[in-house]
Amino acid sequence: KAGKKGYFEMADGGTIFLDEISELSFAAQAQLLRVLAEKTLMRVGDNTVHQIDIRVLAATNKNLMQMVREGKFRADLYYRLNVLSLEIEPLRKRKEDILPIFDYYFNKICQQEKKYLSITSEARQVLMEYSWPGNVRQLRNFCKRIIVVSQKEILDKDFILSELQMAFSQDS
Repeated sequence: KAGKKGYFEMADGGTIFLDEISELSFAAQAQLLRVLAEKTLMRVGDNTVHQIDIRVLAATNKNLMQMVREGKFRADLYYRLNVLSLEIEPLRKRKEDILPIFDYYFNKICQQEKKYLSITSEARQVLMEYSWPGNVRQLRNFCKRIIVVSQKEILDKDFILSELQMAFSQDS
C-alpha cells in the first residue's frame, strides 16, 4: 500500500548506473531528463514529489551524438549526461584483459555452482584467440556455460573449442 522505493529513490545520495542508455524510448528519455533537471521524482500512483540527489553513470555501445543527429536520441538529454566520457575498447583490442576477466568469473561461478574445475594452458590460449564480439558479457556467459555443462574437472582445448563452436556458430 505504501509502495516501495524505485531505483532512483534507492540511489538517492549516491550513484545509479544506466546501461544501454541508447535504448530508452523518447518518452523515457523525457522522464529521465525531467528527473535530472529538477532533481525530483514521483512514484507511480503517488502525488508526492520526492527530492533526490544522484549521480548518473550511463553506458552505451552506440554513438549517441550520431543518434542525436539522426533524431533518435534527445539532444538535451545527451548534453545533460555528457559531462565526462570514457571510451572502453572492445576485448578484441585489449587481449591482455581476457584472461584476468575470465579468471575472475571462472572462480566466482565455480564457487556459486560448487564445482571445482581447472582449465589447461592450451584452452586458455583458445580463449585469448577468440574475438569476443559480445565483449565481457559474452565472456562471462561463456564462462558460466562451460562450468555448467562440463563433465570433467579439467577443461581442455578440445572442450573449449567445441563449446565455442556450439555457443557461437551461426547455425546454432
